[in-house]
Amino acid sequence: MTTTDRAPTMLETLGFHRRVSMEAGRATVEFMAGAHMCHSGGVVQGGFVTGWIDSAMAHAVLGLRLPDTVPLSLEVKVSFFAPVRPGLVIAEGWIERSGKSTCFTEGLLRDTAGAVLAKGSSTIRLAALSKVAEGSRAALAGR
Repeated sequence: MTTTDRAPTMLETLGFHRRVSMEAGRATVEFMAGAHMCHSGGVVQGGFVTGWIDSAMAHAVLGLRLPDTVPLSLEVKVSFFAPVRPGLVIAEGWIERSGKSTCFTEGLLRDTAGAVLAKGSSTIRLAALSKVAEGSRAALAGR
């Protein structure tokens, strides 16, 4: 998916395969775990696992289709149940409870046989897209 004339997107870096579903409050996203994501013994590094679950939880919030709003993770907790190996993995995310500016989400990661590999939870702030973009522009200008 990447080319030599541009940097890979965040989802490409995570091995995005396809968005299975994204509706209000629930999402399922597939990722391809590559050997380049592994450390000793061919186990996927935990940051990728966390990123996949975090992405699914954010997609569940994006499914609310709130205009001019972006989800920002305030905290993420992940529990690892089994080693994740290279191959296709399925991340699911859902909203447990939401308010005007905060969502409490949960998610999990499964292998293609349906075994749960990891579970996570997150507190997500619903932020104004214009303010987030303005802050990013200012940060990039200061480099």
